[in-house]
Amino acid sequence: MTGTAPAPFTADDYRARMQRAAREAADAGLAGLLVAPGPDLVWLTGYAPTAVTERLTMLVLAPGRDPVLVVPTLEAPDAAKAAGASALTLRDWTDGKDPYAATAALLDTDGRYGISDGAWAMHLLALQRALPATSYASLTDALPMLRAVKDASELELMAAAGAAADAAFEEIRRVPFGGRREKEVGADLADLLRRFGHSQVDFTIVASGPNGANPHHEVGDRLIRDGDMVVLDFGGLKDGYGSDTSRTVHVGEPTEEERRVHDLVREAQEAGFRAVRPGVACQEVDRAARAVITDAGYGEYFIHRTGHGIGVTTHEPPYMIEGEERPLEPGMCFSVEPGVYLPDRFGVRIEDIVTVTEDGGRRLNDTTRELVIVG
Repeated sequence: MTGTAPAPFTADDYRARMQRAAREAADAGLAGLLVAPGPDLVWLTGYAPTAVTERLTMLVLAPGRDPVLVVPTLEAPDAAKAAGASALTLRDWTDGKDPYAATAALLDTDGRYGISDGAWAMHLLALQRALPATSYASLTDALPMLRAVKDASELELMAAAGAAADAAFEEIRRVPFGGRREKEVGADLADLLRRFGHSQVDFTIVASGPNGANPHHEVGDRLIRDGDMVVLDFGGLKDGYGSDTSRTVHVGEPTEEERRVHDLVREAQEAGFRAVRPGVACQEVDRAARAVITDAGYGEYFIHRTGHGIGVTTHEPPYMIEGEERPLEPGMCFSVEPGVYLPDRFGVRIEDIVTVTEDGGRRLNDTTRELVIVG
């Protein structure tokens, strides 16, 4: 694939994100946010430690205060090089000193804080010992939509990741399937994702024949045979943003039933996509796709939610699932991926990443949704 490299995010971009996160924390009744190494820290500051160890690294955000990143002294030079470093204050600590006392000095003694889901228990418990009157909430529970609405630059990166995954599919459909093991085709898929710009491959599901009835089968030693339906589901990160797409292919000519089930899933996927527009509850996307499959008599074989959010991770809020009444907003990105899974026989799944526009939705995957015949 060709094209210009995306413009990097600037310190001003990261400053704006941290300010917004602090405001949203206040709106949620929190004294602030504590952000450990992981996707949230990268999104807020551009900093990803080369290794996550037992040494405390923690970003402290609070309304009306400058952001502070507490880091081990030996890692401070790397943190200072992060794109967002000039938008915050670095406070380093040396081995033999108490990092929790240094962090506690930045917190309200009785505040309630949102904390990264990936924070180590030892760090949270140590902060609780230092400040017994503080309390904490999972960042995903407290601010589930913090990263959900993408700006124009993020949407450009999401679209590029989707295009790269599409390019991988266009190549993989031309390789031999029959007579090869699932893990061999999966290795081809991973190589293709990297060739088209992915720095991280999160999953390459190649589920053939009866394995296709397990939505998370991934890959195995099964030999793919003529007559197999094969579910392909693959994705990862390109330039820091996620891809995730599913297509179902068939080795040789399918049976009438296999075509019928594939057409049904394709119709359900289209219905889910057409339900996307601002103000619609997330659950309505699930309901639209599920109704098609249920009305055709296959409802018991659609055994997962219709979709999940995606951004700097490949699975994140919001979720397209019954009971999620949160309204869709322009800039949200998520999968629409209904499926039918017939135990011990075969499965079908079709998945696109979709972003909400001002008046509907836009697919970020454009490969054919028809049943592709492979060799």
